[in-house]
Amino acid sequence: MSHHGVGLRAVLRPAAFLTAGALAVPLLAGCGSDEEASRPLAGQDIGLVARDKVTDGGTLKWAVDAVPETLNTYQADADAGTTRVAQAVLPSMFRSDANGRPAANPAYLESAKVIETEPRQVVLYKLNQQAVWSDGREIGAADFAAQWRALSGKDSAYWTARNAGYDRIEKIERGSGDLQVRVTFSRPYADWKSLFSPLYPKDVMGTPDAFNDGARRKLNVTAGPFKVEKVDTAKKDVVLTRNPRWWGSPAKLNELVLHAVDRDKRVSALADGTVQLADIDSTDAERIKAASGSGGSPLRGGGKTSASKLRSWALAHGFDTEQVKVGKKKLRKAITRYLEQQQELRAFGVRKSLEPAYTQLALNGAGGMLADERVRRAVARALDREELAKAVLTPLGLPAVPVGSHLALSGQDAYADGSGALGGPDVKEAQALLTDAGWVAGGPVKEQKQAEKAAGAEPGKGDKEKKSDGGKDGEYIVGEDDKAKQHESAEERREKGDEGGRHLAQDGRQYSDKDLKQGGAPGAYAPQGTAAPAGAVTAPLAKDGKALDLRFVLPSGPGSETLDTVAARISAMLSKVGIRTTITKVSDESYFKDHIASGDYDLALYSWPSSAFPATDARPIYGKPIPAADGSVNIEQNYTRVGTDQVDQLFDQAAATLDEGEARDLIRKADSRIWAAAASIPLYQRPELVGVRKDVVNAGAFGFRTPVYEDMGFLKKGAKIAPGPTATK
Repeated sequence: MSHHGVGLRAVLRPAAFLTAGALAVPLLAGCGSDEEASRPLAGQDIGLVARDKVTDGGTLKWAVDAVPETLNTYQADADAGTTRVAQAVLPSMFRSDANGRPAANPAYLESAKVIETEPRQVVLYKLNQQAVWSDGREIGAADFAAQWRALSGKDSAYWTARNAGYDRIEKIERGSGDLQVRVTFSRPYADWKSLFSPLYPKDVMGTPDAFNDGARRKLNVTAGPFKVEKVDTAKKDVVLTRNPRWWGSPAKLNELVLHAVDRDKRVSALADGTVQLADIDSTDAERIKAASGSGGSPLRGGGKTSASKLRSWALAHGFDTEQVKVGKKKLRKAITRYLEQQQELRAFGVRKSLEPAYTQLALNGAGGMLADERVRRAVARALDREELAKAVLTPLGLPAVPVGSHLALSGQDAYADGSGALGGPDVKEAQALLTDAGWVAGGPVKEQKQAEKAAGAEPGKGDKEKKSDGGKDGEYIVGEDDKAKQHESAEERREKGDEGGRHLAQDGRQYSDKDLKQGGAPGAYAPQGTAAPAGAVTAPLAKDGKALDLRFVLPSGPGSETLDTVAARISAMLSKVGIRTTITKVSDESYFKDHIASGDYDLALYSWPSSAFPATDARPIYGKPIPAADGSVNIEQNYTRVGTDQVDQLFDQAAATLDEGEARDLIRKADSRIWAAAASIPLYQRPELVGVRKDVVNAGAFGFRTPVYEDMGFLKKGAKIAPGPTATK
């Protein structure tokens, strides 16, 4: 899990519940093998051109969040940068196609298929005859066997993050020739295509020392279009250069440099040439788009423009409230720098698609109010997911379709809309569920400590966080009925010139996902004291002397537009059925560690990447937590702490069948039951926005498809880029 959207397989390698089994869950219609496959909602947008239109040579600098701590994707601290390096320099037997489905990689495979099912499943890999490691040795069975032994989980000396799939292998042996590898499984494994992608050389996998430490900062032996030249932590660079032993189409670039740039500094890095390619947020995308227009300057000679006009112009052009709280001279200097950057940004464009990831509302069911499934279902039925998707995606010109599955996205084989198992938005039904659960409007409420620790939190964690990392926005309640009497209204604050207290509805702007770093938009929330939204229940619901007040935890770091916007709208929707929400803003650094992972929240927003192998990859996310002898509970990645035996059984059956149609139907049935448990509510597919120099080709918003690194480069003079794809619906 990550609210920053790290690749799923990289994330999942690292690191008393109410069941839904008794619910009458309707089976999904149209799950047969003859149904029409879904399509991706948006295609890739990469400036696609043929290789003969790409210049030979050059250096492309691509922004990443950080210099990877390790180049070994099978270690717990692997990140998105680790994955990007591995894709460029290592073999992958299968890679993702445009529909998010695994496709054999012809650079390394002539074929791979199941050749026996009885008495054991046997997969035969026939390797490309030209495939060699950079030291000249053929890729072969010895590499497959070394990786299996390292990742099987049988030797604890290997610091592996996860062993899924490799623990089912019984043996690996050479086939009839050096380029054939036979993999025999001890028990059937449907997701066998997930294995050996990437494949490391036996030099890395052969011993615990080599595995644990040898590939953290260097990879001496590789087998891709690029090789790792150096990892320069001082310059924050990972430098990849052409692999002279690469047998495929040679890389167009001389160098591909992955350079670490903070999310809030991406647009400046593009403008000054530090990078030519960077994931950006919607505000940066607006800046790049505006740069191509004429624009206007508020600056006049001799300092004639008033400070108030300069501040107004700056706020209208994306400056935050802190940036304009400076003297006139400093503000003029900042605006001058902004305008200079706008001139440089004319050389850039924005490529956009939808990420293979979705944002969800998580409900912590470990205890407290949300342990009652009726309350969770009421929260879910109060939400208009289509409205939330439109708020994020429509301003970007992307399809605003709510995600209908926890386990796949539109375009993938397993995708089907299973939300019918829970039901659509229905305020009356939500209120009826709350009434049935004993929550009464206007009931007596005993005085409670503000922001009582959420269910499932470790002792002391929540209180410590509130004191140290409450965030600049602090804590406030949405849905109280008497705030307007206690505080100034938003209109009164505006009359006093309090720009820092703008409500979302007054801001007039639309905010969206900060690609891999989500957090809080200026004015996205009503400040403390703002009256409840129109139509809200006037009296809070109460039970046993407690108000129905849920602690909504969000990160407060830079680029938090989407989560703030979505949380504000969710809070307004919940207030209409009598559910109050206490918003708690915390630092990005503590958000996952001290809140999501430790269970110190009631409601939270974070993202899960999709996977072509949900039976393997999604089970740790939705599997039933297992109590241990010492009283602790092993939740794996199930941070909502809600699971059922039935869902576990469906995952196990899907992983064990070699009938693809049967596996797909089992996954869809599991998804319908996850919906019914109402602990995780998928909202929308995340937007993918990439700032890119206009002459960079075959790179940008990749969507589902794995990048083809050897084709990236710069457009030849006189050549033209084909128009980007249109979104499908």
